[in-house]
Amino acid sequence: MPREVQLVGFDVGTTTSSALVATAQLVENSVSGRFELTGARERFRSELIFTPFTDRGIDEHLLGGSLRQWMADAGVQPKHIFGGGALLTGLAAQQANASAIVQLVRRIAGNALVATADDPCLESWLAFLGSCDALSRSHPQTPILNLDIGGGTTNLALGQAGQVIRTGCLFVGARHIQVEPGGYRITRLSHHGRLSLKHLGITRDVGQELTPNEVDALLAFYLRVIESELGAGEAPLDKSLVEQFRQVGCQLPRDIVDYTVTLSGGVGELVYAHLQGSPWPTTTQYGDLGIDLARRLVNHSLWADQFRAIVPASGGRATMFGLLRYNTDVSGSTLYLPNPDRLPLVDIPLLGSISAETSDEQLDNLLSFVRRSPRGGGLFVSLPPRDGSAVRELGQRMAHTCRAITFPAEHPLVLLVSENLGKVLGHYVTEWGKLPLDLVVIDEIAPRDAQYVQIGRLRDQVVPVSLYGLRETSDS
Repeated sequence: MPREVQLVGFDVGTTTSSALVATAQLVENSVSGRFELTGARERFRSELIFTPFTDRGIDEHLLGGSLRQWMADAGVQPKHIFGGGALLTGLAAQQANASAIVQLVRRIAGNALVATADDPCLESWLAFLGSCDALSRSHPQTPILNLDIGGGTTNLALGQAGQVIRTGCLFVGARHIQVEPGGYRITRLSHHGRLSLKHLGITRDVGQELTPNEVDALLAFYLRVIESELGAGEAPLDKSLVEQFRQVGCQLPRDIVDYTVTLSGGVGELVYAHLQGSPWPTTTQYGDLGIDLARRLVNHSLWADQFRAIVPASGGRATMFGLLRYNTDVSGSTLYLPNPDRLPLVDIPLLGSISAETSDEQLDNLLSFVRRSPRGGGLFVSLPPRDGSAVRELGQRMAHTCRAITFPAEHPLVLLVSENLGKVLGHYVTEWGKLPLDLVVIDEIAPRDAQYVQIGRLRDQVVPVSLYGLRETSDS
């Protein structure tokens, strides 16, 4: 019987912050027998607020008040949240108190929610899925490059047929140079804002006004950084200069030279709104160069026709919708979980993969990594389907290794198995309960190039699973 669950997302960005609540159906697939989340539908969308920055970082009190108010307005209680997540993006993720904001989110929304601060590859991946997934699947022969342009960063993601192939991130955004709304008098400069001015020979500082020619030069420079990273355009910038604006490189595959460009993020939302007939906001209405950058993109010599021909979904909130829809998976129903009160498990590092072909030496090394990790660790397990002898042999070898290295009885060991055999593998690893291990085996979870896993509380014999921390060269 399908059951409705709630997914909650918070986005704390360079310019604005907001919340999104969606409902989805937890259903059992009649063919595979596994549980899935389907039919995600937006139920609540908060108003955008300006992210409350101070000279010391993000104002925790003001942001916390907004988070609590959004939860109240949406009628959501932490105990009822099945999954979702929160992201600190762009310059918000660079603040000294970013980790404190992550803990604030978890206190308010509970541990069913992933909260991650500085994960640009994940942001790029989520923005593509939230904005271009349906578009990419409906045009499987067309590579799509999504540029998620916000206040502090441009997240790049190349995908085809719904699969993300490459991700990257540049410190190119609308809010590195903040100005008084209605004009171009500078009120604040980020490090990369100052770097841009220095490269262009513009000797302006806080309190001084940019001329129209200087604004035009800045916009052209921002787009040249993006084009140079992609190997596009006729006048690429020097590699050493681009490197200074690169958080994560995005080297496109050599065999993909023809792709369609889409936009998301706040700047992308402005572009598509205008192309659909909305008037431009007033000059620097948001106190930055975002409107100007959007106007420049509408007439971009390489991509303007593509923006008019293909319009992705979700607009400026693509990353948050992607977080809700694609970052929460559901375990199989035969997981090994002898103590359900052990959950949730938060920020468990994923330290490698094992299979039936893994040597004894490799198995020893990987389990020793988990043993030494202060938070314990997780391993992906790949086994052939319907091969009981392979399950038994690997489980027994793992049990032998755990005894040999004196694996601590209360140290978390998480195994993520793609096949529907979590319970039996757990029994073999623990020698049917004789070997004391803090072991959790989650089945029917496909491997992903991720760095961390979070496992929520047991609900209807399944648990929500979130994988995050995508690596720099992501082919997930």
